[in-house]
Formats: sequence, structure tokens, C-alpha cells
Amino acid sequence: MPILRYLITGAASVLALAAATAQAAPAADTVLLHGQIHTIDARDSVAQALAVKDGRIVYVGSDAGAKAFAGPATRMIDLKGGVVMPGLIDGHMHPLEGGLGLLSCDLQYKRLTVPEFQAMLGACAAKDGGDDGKWLIAVHWFQQEMQPIGVDMTKAMLDALPTRRPVAVFSSFGHSALVNTRALALAGIDAKTADPVGGAIHHDAAGAPTGLLEDAAQDLVRKLVPAPTAEEEVVGARAALAAMAAQGVTSFLDADAPRQSIKAFSVLSKAGELTARAHFAPHIAPEEGPAPEPALSRIVEWRRTFDEGAPRVTPSIMVRTVKLYMDGVITAPAFTGVMLEPYLENRGTAEKPNWQPGTNRGPAPYFPPAVLAPLLDRITALGFDPHMHADGDGAVRIALDAVAALHKAHPARDVRAAIAHDEIVDPTDFPRFKALGVTPVLSLQWGKQAADTVAGAKDFLGPKRYAFMEPSGLLAKAGARITFGSDWPVDPLNEWFALKVGATRRNDPSAGAEYAQPLSGGPPLTVLQSIRAATINAAWSLRADKDVGSLEPGKFADLILIDRNVFAGDPAAIAQTRVLMTMVGGKTVYQAP
Repeated sequence: MPILRYLITGAASVLALAAATAQAAPAADTVLLHGQIHTIDARDSVAQALAVKDGRIVYVGSDAGAKAFAGPATRMIDLKGGVVMPGLIDGHMHPLEGGLGLLSCDLQYKRLTVPEFQAMLGACAAKDGGDDGKWLIAVHWFQQEMQPIGVDMTKAMLDALPTRRPVAVFSSFGHSALVNTRALALAGIDAKTADPVGGAIHHDAAGAPTGLLEDAAQDLVRKLVPAPTAEEEVVGARAALAAMAAQGVTSFLDADAPRQSIKAFSVLSKAGELTARAHFAPHIAPEEGPAPEPALSRIVEWRRTFDEGAPRVTPSIMVRTVKLYMDGVITAPAFTGVMLEPYLENRGTAEKPNWQPGTNRGPAPYFPPAVLAPLLDRITALGFDPHMHADGDGAVRIALDAVAALHKAHPARDVRAAIAHDEIVDPTDFPRFKALGVTPVLSLQWGKQAADTVAGAKDFLGPKRYAFMEPSGLLAKAGARITFGSDWPVDPLNEWFALKVGATRRNDPSAGAEYAQPLSGGPPLTVLQSIRAATINAAWSLRADKDVGSLEPGKFADLILIDRNVFAGDPAAIAQTRVLMTMVGGKTVYQAP
């Protein structure tokens, strides 16, 4: 076991001061003793004990010092050498969608052949029943892992199902949907339907829609699907919170928050059922960008209606961020990431490929520079922080340029801008994140070899760009404040697998030998960098670092007890971490069975 670096050295005078302080203050509600308490403070200190009073940490240090805070009613917890750390802060997810997905026709992110895909959907149709007019909706479709890799998915696969119902299958990435012929007809999508702003309708050689819809084109179908009832949304929010508590998540950002999501969690907050600190980022659609005042007025009204004010010990609702989509996804078959240089095309054959630059740089940026710069000015003037989705290096460049223009125009304005995903970043832009104070919010679990990063990207990007795929370690080396966001339900809610990938750049062995090697694209993060991304760095990005993200006196007692020391030993073992207890504001919200 490594030598512990104690916050309190054991000097007699320091212990005497702690005892005097404890005698002068009311006894602690809870004292944790005999542990390895990783504080994630500025010195990454490790302590033995911690005391909590009224939901806040009042002491971190030695066992002897903590015992001085004990009273007759104090709950004493013997950690028996167990590891305690700050609760995880997920800086980018979609919790209501995730919670409802747990209750839906779930394709479970599985690697499927077309017959297996159809069998799962057929089973859902048989179980769900319903008349011919009831939509069959499926979620968590891992489009990039369909077998064989690259299989052309069309409406014909859904038309073959034993049902006459309209069918829509939504990709786990959130940027694609596959629908059947009946769904296309109900949505009025035919060969003449124009692509919506920020979206694409795939067509076959004859010009007919194939059933594959990208980004905003999905909305042509989504608007026809009956929305969950308010009661169902509350159930979904409750399921999401339970899943998060079991993973050790104590704060989160809903990174594309519709009003119904904020409302559902608000219902739980008012009922005292909120078990994580809930931050929400309503989004402004690309078509609203050129004339954003109605959208901004809507978001200001949501803040006025739902935001519960200054942070408090009890978890609450905060609406202080605005989401913007700069592009889609860089991988095949979408190719909706905005790129500085074109994607490559195979001008040879499958047996003798000849990859050459094509003409496709992805779509036009969803918020072009002339729209984005003044929009960021208005967003930040109203007291919101911008959170921008940018997958391709072209979209990242535009977002960074807009933040640079904002700083130049308003050098004294306090802005905590974030760019999410950053799957491809031009190396010349690495140092700009630190220079501009922009937070890269990364889904660390993507930084591994898998179908999307290999078959869906490697050849299409070419070796030069692929060398910087998922550049978490390179951005960290350039001084960026790496922050973690799971993007759940784009992937399963598995925070510890993501942190393991961040520290190894390796997939799970079950993915097979073809994906066993670490992903290129630079070094992995250190274990500590990976953990800080999901704690104090994420807290900073949400303007919550004075209250959470580390275990220090005065901060809220948001902490977790885990079954292993993730800071020592093989980083690959982090993926097997089990949370034994989750505490938020001094209240235990999860206890392992």
C-alpha cells in the first residue's frame, strides 16, 4: 500500500486545535474513520477520516482529529481501509431520455446481424401489442456495430417485420434514425422532400428515401410519435436517478434539456426525491440562430420558472447553460462532422483500396461563424454558459474562434465555455483550449478501438487525422481542463468503464482480438487525470467547484465509497469498480445490496 499523505500531520498542536474546534461546534452527524479518503483537492491529499455536519464536510484529516467531532448521536462508520472519493459529476448526459430508455424497447447497444436486429424488434412488437396505428419505437441501436460492418440499413429491413405499425429505430449516438415505409409516409417524406436545416435524408440511386434520417431530419418523424405523459416522464426521471446513484453520480448536466425533462426532475425536487444535483442546458436550434431572441426569451423563462437559486445542501435544479449543436458525428455512415479537410473516398476496390480526398467536408456548420459569434455574446450577456457540441475539427475551430471573439469583445466577462466531444481536433488548436479557458467535455469511453473508431473512421479520415482521434491525452498535455461527460444514453451508463478507457485507451477484452490494442491518438490520461475529469474539473465547468468536486471542509458532503483503490494497481481494473455507498449532502442515497 502506498504511504498515505495525510492532511493533518499528527502534530500535537494541530490535534489540540481540532479538538477545541469540535468542542466549540455541535457534534458531527456522521464520521467516517479508518479509510483511504482521496480528497481530489489541489494537492490530491489522502486522509484517514472525515466528519459531516448538516450536509457539509466539517473536517478531513486523521482518525484522532475526526473522533473529536463525535457526539452521542453521531453515526460512526468504520471504513476498514475502504476507499472514499468525491461523488462523480457527469458533465454531459441526457438523463430523461436515458431513464425512459430503461423502460422502452431496448436494443441494448448490442452488436447485431440484420436477422438478430429484426428478431429483437419483432419481440418488442409482439410484447407491446397495440393496433396498427401505434408507433413501435426502439432505442439504443448501435448502428456502427451492425454486422457485417458497413451493412446498408434501409427501410426494407423494417418493412419485413410482422407488423403494419409505423416503426422508428433510434441510434444510440442520437444522430440517426431508421424508419419503415409507413413511417415515411406518415411524415410526408418522399423523393422531393428537402433536407431540413441541420439534417439529412438518405436517398437511394432512384432518389427514393431509404429510411435513414440524420440529425434534424429525425424531427420529421419524432414530432409524430406520441410524447410520454408527464407521469411517465417522472417515472423515467426517477429511474435515471436510481441508475446514477448506483454508479456514484452525485451531479449531472442534462446537455440538451427539453422543458419536459426539467419539469420532470423539478417534480422530484419538490417532492424531496432528487438524489443528484441537476444542471440543465436547454438548446437553441440551428434555424433559431440568425434571429435568436425568441429562443433566448424561452430559455430565460425556463430559468425563471425552474431554477431553484443558490446551491444548497439538498440537491436542486439549476438552469444556467445553453446547448448548441455545431455539427453531427464524424463516423460512417453519417459523415455529419464538419471537417477542415474532406473525408477520404475509396477510388479503388474493396480488395485493392485507393483512399483519396473526396469533396465531402460534412454539412455546412449548423451555426456558421457569422451567426455563432453574436449568439455567444447574447447567451453570455444573459448569464448563461455556452455548451457546444463539436465532433469534427472544423466545428471545433469555429467554436474556438467564436469564444476568442467573445473574449476580445468582452475581456472582463466571466465565461466558462465548453466544447463537447472533440473527436477530431487539429493539433494547432490543442493549446487554444487552455488559452481561451474552454473546457473540452469528453466521452472518455469513446477513446478505444471499436467499430465506430476503426471501421467507421480510420480509412475515411486518413492516417494524419486518425493519429489525433479522441485526443484526450494530447489535450491534457496542452494544458486543457479535461472534463468527463458520459453522453448517456448514447452509451450505457457505465462511468467506471469510461474512466478505465480514459486511463488505458483500451476496449473491454470481450470486444474481441480485433479491438484489443489501444487506440492511437496520443497517450492515455493518467488515472488521476481521468478521475479529476469526473470530479473537480466537471464541477468547475458547471460553476459548482466551490461546493462539490473535492472533499474539503465547507463543501457539501457528496461522496462515494467504492470497493477498490482505483488510484493504485492496474488501471484496467477500474472498469470493475463497484460503488458501495453514495452520499449527497450528507444523506445516503444508495447502499449496495
